[in-house]
Amino acid sequence: MPALKKVLSYPAILLITINSIMGTGIFFLPAVGAGAAGPASIISWLILSLISIYIAMCFGELSSMYPKSGGIYEYCKQAYGRFFSFIIGWMTVIAGNVTIAMLVVGGVQYLIPLGSIWIKIGISLLMVFLFNYIAFRGMKTSAIMLVIFAFITLAALFGLLVPGLFKFQLSNFKPFFVFPASSIVLTIFLIAETFFGWETATFLAEETKDGQRVMPKALIWGTVIIAIISIIFVITSLGVMPWNIFGVSSTPLTDLGILHYGLSGGTVFTILVYLAIIGSVAGWVVSAPRLLLAMAKDKLFMEQFAVIHPKNLTPHRAIIFQTVLTTILVIVGAGSYTTMLHLLVPIVLIAYSFVLISLVVLRYKKPHQKRYFTVPFGKVGPILVSLFMVFLIGMWLTHTPGAVHILKVALSLMFLGIPLYFLVEMYHDSEAIYGVNEKLSYILVIFENLFFPISLRSRIFLMLGELKNKNVLEFGCSVGTITRKLAQKVLPHGKVYAFDIIEHNLRVAASHMKKHQHVKFFHHKHLDHFKTSVKLPKIDVLVSTGTLSYLQKPQIVLKHLGKKVKKGGRVVFLDYDRFFHLIPNVPWVGDEKKLKRMFKEAGFKVDVVKKQGLLWRHVFIHGKKV
Repeated sequence: MPALKKVLSYPAILLITINSIMGTGIFFLPAVGAGAAGPASIISWLILSLISIYIAMCFGELSSMYPKSGGIYEYCKQAYGRFFSFIIGWMTVIAGNVTIAMLVVGGVQYLIPLGSIWIKIGISLLMVFLFNYIAFRGMKTSAIMLVIFAFITLAALFGLLVPGLFKFQLSNFKPFFVFPASSIVLTIFLIAETFFGWETATFLAEETKDGQRVMPKALIWGTVIIAIISIIFVITSLGVMPWNIFGVSSTPLTDLGILHYGLSGGTVFTILVYLAIIGSVAGWVVSAPRLLLAMAKDKLFMEQFAVIHPKNLTPHRAIIFQTVLTTILVIVGAGSYTTMLHLLVPIVLIAYSFVLISLVVLRYKKPHQKRYFTVPFGKVGPILVSLFMVFLIGMWLTHTPGAVHILKVALSLMFLGIPLYFLVEMYHDSEAIYGVNEKLSYILVIFENLFFPISLRSRIFLMLGELKNKNVLEFGCSVGTITRKLAQKVLPHGKVYAFDIIEHNLRVAASHMKKHQHVKFFHHKHLDHFKTSVKLPKIDVLVSTGTLSYLQKPQIVLKHLGKKVKKGGRVVFLDYDRFFHLIPNVPWVGDEKKLKRMFKEAGFKVDVVKKQGLLWRHVFIHGKKV
């Protein structure tokens, strides 16, 4: 089976780490910091740099323990188990795609500050498609691209930093404190995105040579280099341009380029900055699909995303998913760089806090696990940094208009992952199917017309044909939504035998049908067979709705069911696919040839009809026993 290959050397992963972390932060946020705290923003950069280097060390220890493509998701899985690791993975997927959209929007803002919104969207999407295609082509091609972009980023910064040293004016720092001391802490929050991106590098650990030793060095030294460059760049920028002018610039590096090199220099630096920004986009585009790959391998995401392209050795399906999601975010978020930044920061800070605490948990939980790098104060330091992150979020909430609303949006995106988690668990785990369905019984009764509309029921009964005096076996009756109609249709001499895996469902269904003595309810708790002690007559009609995809061994169950149906008996199964037009069901539900083959082996000749519903696709399988 195709697998990821170790092709990245230490110099390559170091440059990729620098490129991934630097992002747009260094191009936009020095001006943001100056506008929030004036010259004293330098203190914010110093504090943030020290904290970031320590965080990089924490990531270094974790990556030395688990140099896998899942990165931070893998660390949380080892520390917390499946649920929290999924939530962290989901948060990172959201943050990654928001980051890509934010970077590409920010880059176009630099390139065309006054252009049409549709031109900006078009250029942004072109970049998204191009980088995803390069990511699809393979890691070697992607690595070359990322290294080139890293050099462009460093060249753009040094091109402004060096002349700034010679034009430096100390008077620009007087007065040094122009805002309250609290502004320094708030500024740390606003400029924190500069150092976001350690997780991006960790996703490439499995494709790095000697990853357990190389990744810690790349993460730590990459962060140190960025910290040094950032501090010197901020000092030289404020040294050549007064903070009150620099702090209101929407394109600060272009303004610095004009200051140092004239109008033509400004144009050159506009292009360089754009290339550097989209280079960071490329870093996220290449690395982020590895997270989906890791989650899919652990059955915490749809298993289709665990497939690796046989020729290019890339997670191509995860790349396609990413392309679609990023495209949506770019269109929705065009012109909203600041909003996306504020949305991103709390999500990432929360995720980083969980990752840091996972280091402490693993120190106690797995003390003998081999560590090729050990961070100092590993049982206390991560907790203190996590508390500081919570404090930053608190400062942001109390000092920034609209912050509460943005936090609510961020939390809603995070909590959206909870139902997705249960959906994925049901996708793979029979125990989860029992648990979730047990809890949903009353909800299904209340909303049965929404989940199972009358039009859908009518189509099923049309396929079932005449039911008068027939014996009907309903496999998976749920709360009895169609059982009630079956009970009426089979009169006066027919019978209905309704089975379900959830006892609570049966109790709810039976409570509505106490007067129907010709309807019998039976509990069937196995998803891998249909061996029942219940003596059934030969069945005229077999019907099932929404149960087929739960089966762990569908071929075996269908064969058992087939033995109960008389020759010429009707069969109608309904199931669902493409939830919310995006999330697939188990692969064979959408595979018409496989479905027909499975039913043929069970003694049925069927046709498969697919109808698109509002939120998902309906798959009808109907035919007869031969």
